[in-house]
Amino acid sequence: MQSSEAIHPERLGSYDQQSAGYWLEQMISTHQEKHTLCVSFQHDIQVKVRHLTESIVRLTVQAGSDTDSVPSPGITPLAAQPFTIEENQSSVVSRFGELAVTISNGSPASLSISDSQGISRLRVDSIRFFADGSSQLRLASEAEADYFGLGEKTGWLSKQGSKTVMWNSDVYAPHNLETEALYVSIPYLLKLDAKGATGFLLDAPAKSEWNLQKSHQEITITLDTGAVDFYVILGQDAKQVTERYTELSGRMPLPPAWSLGYHQSRYSYMSQQEVEQLAEEFRSREIPCDAIHLDIHYMRGYRVFTFDANRFPNPKKMVGNLLEQGFHIVPIVDPGVKRDVEYTVYQEGVSGNYFCRRLEGELYFGEVWPGISAFPDFTSSATRSWWGEKHKFYTQLGIQGIWNDMNEPAVFNESKTMELDVMHQAEGRPQPHRALHNLYGLQMSRATYEGLREQLQGERPFVLTRSGYIGVQRYAAVWTGDNRSFWEHMEMAVPMLLNMGLSGIPFAGVDVGGFAYDTQPELLARWTQLGAFLPFFRNHSAIDAIRQEPWRFGEEIEAVCRAAIARRYRLIPYLYSVFAEAARKGWPVVRPIFMEAPGDSTARTVADEFFVGRHLLAAPVLRPQQRKRMVYFPEGEWVDVESGLTYSGAQYHIVDAPLSHMPLFARAGAPIAETDVYSHLQFEHQDVLRIVFYGHPVGETAETLDLYEDDGHSFAYEQKNAYNLVRIQSKRRGNEWIVTLDLVHEGYSTPYTYRELRFTGAAKCWQIDTDYRQDGDDIIVQLPVDQTSRLILRPM
Repeated sequence: MQSSEAIHPERLGSYDQQSAGYWLEQMISTHQEKHTLCVSFQHDIQVKVRHLTESIVRLTVQAGSDTDSVPSPGITPLAAQPFTIEENQSSVVSRFGELAVTISNGSPASLSISDSQGISRLRVDSIRFFADGSSQLRLASEAEADYFGLGEKTGWLSKQGSKTVMWNSDVYAPHNLETEALYVSIPYLLKLDAKGATGFLLDAPAKSEWNLQKSHQEITITLDTGAVDFYVILGQDAKQVTERYTELSGRMPLPPAWSLGYHQSRYSYMSQQEVEQLAEEFRSREIPCDAIHLDIHYMRGYRVFTFDANRFPNPKKMVGNLLEQGFHIVPIVDPGVKRDVEYTVYQEGVSGNYFCRRLEGELYFGEVWPGISAFPDFTSSATRSWWGEKHKFYTQLGIQGIWNDMNEPAVFNESKTMELDVMHQAEGRPQPHRALHNLYGLQMSRATYEGLREQLQGERPFVLTRSGYIGVQRYAAVWTGDNRSFWEHMEMAVPMLLNMGLSGIPFAGVDVGGFAYDTQPELLARWTQLGAFLPFFRNHSAIDAIRQEPWRFGEEIEAVCRAAIARRYRLIPYLYSVFAEAARKGWPVVRPIFMEAPGDSTARTVADEFFVGRHLLAAPVLRPQQRKRMVYFPEGEWVDVESGLTYSGAQYHIVDAPLSHMPLFARAGAPIAETDVYSHLQFEHQDVLRIVFYGHPVGETAETLDLYEDDGHSFAYEQKNAYNLVRIQSKRRGNEWIVTLDLVHEGYSTPYTYRELRFTGAAKCWQIDTDYRQDGDDIIVQLPVDQTSRLILRPM
């Protein structure tokens, strides 16, 4: 006997939920609500247009919902602006500033965003909703356009031809071109073509799939659930669009200076004695280092907010002693809280209703490192406050940095994460995990950062996270998770981090040397050279891999690693100024070549070198036994900072790349800020600040460095304007080379009284109009820090 189950539609294959969808089509009416244009369509679909700035517009498309779509916590709210409207039988157009939105009637209807010249910059050809709650957008794809961004993804720099999934995932292995989902989801696309630059941001915390394969002649984006809610940003070039995009996604606060130093980690340093011996090795070997990370074995049975009393008998003494030596301890903190009725954190989480629950009320449990665990609901402000307050356990020990891991969230089950029907409070708008999954890591980082900031009483916290969403840079640095000790993974790191920077995350890095598998001596040396120019610089290795501290492979490799780390420390004043620029403008710290050479079509194809700020060009060696490499130089002249050789731009050159150093080039005549190398980063101990000019400028374009200075550890720069901004400009005017230092803002008392200007090789061919001394062929000038100055060099 058969029951009705025998004729279930899905069993018979006679019903496809997606085929039962309906298009955005047949416009019915339009009206305005305050500064919002509302357009109604057939099938109870409504399109809302809000012009937020002269170059940013938000569009929401919802089916069958009376509730207006609310931006996710990843978005920094911007107020809607008044606009003008034009309407006829076939379309409605809204205009504000340099941007116009045209909604064209039809089957299906289309949405087009144009600039002030009437040129279409982005077109949504169709939007379709399906019976299962999913939806799909189709964007017109143009053959001459290149696409970048999409956050943390494997593959090449250009994302044209790729497929990817936005679903934060614990991916231990593999990390390769077929790995469509990783730990961080940033649903943002940057389009570059002859018309300019255009940003497309889809605010979708649920799963979305992006298909940019060229064969489709379109970009197809499928959303698992929720409203279609997106932003379009117009600009002239990638730099301008990135600055405007980060108005929406937010910008990072200035990190503590020590977090820009070298970090050493392992899964795991097993005891207090081992950590203290590690610190002693760094200092005795004269290798600069600012941070040591503690992986999960420091805890008692992997319970967060604990130390194992046997392995770490006196953590307060350990932290204090290491701080005196210039080391910061950064312990790992995962979201899973062990189900243990005698564990205070678990007790508080249950009694305070801070953990995720099912709709019917029972707690959700999943297995992670501690065993069966509960998970805080970070979508609740009460939970975030509680979690942040728990970090007093660490801050009272003197700890100022926390490492958040496993916060996708990772769960040891078949789906690798929390069940999709688990509920989140979401500040009074309860939603299932299916709808908010990608927000979990962002909100955990937010809870950690806000808790640390409150407790550190004016000191800047450092948070490192594995998982995140739009806006994660407001709270944390990001590293790219469990990579491998393969040359291919080092190569893959470059375009991955460049696209993360374009996606709004300037403070990011990878596990130097590779996390899993056994690294090799040359690989560690080359990866350390690369890591020295990445925003976040940490060596980290797995529990079953050989150790890879800088001295593990003999004197030659140790010397290479020491020199690479020292080079970073020497350039900290320049790097810190680039970080300050990222905090002010949202620009990446490391940038693809095309960002500083927007008119150079070749630059869009370069994925194995990058700018650090505007004036340093890094060309890492990404192949074993390679002692020369091809480097593309954009327009201008470029000086090898090691050899002094000069290369002409807008072409490729083969350059020397001995194992002893990675090719690094300075823009000729541009100001580069440097200092002496110290064992750790404390600006109050900085004795000298040098502005180095490698070579001399060519052409009439002025090159500028906004030298930024503050104490490197407090929020006085923000609360009391206690910082200096010195605009240093170098330019040619006829035969003269003119250098100016302008005090744009003065509010910080530097530990040094003079800034030293060094003109490399200038004594051979230039005369200068001020007192100076010579060091070989270099001209050296000392200028008081409180003095606006103008120097003129003339050819001999």
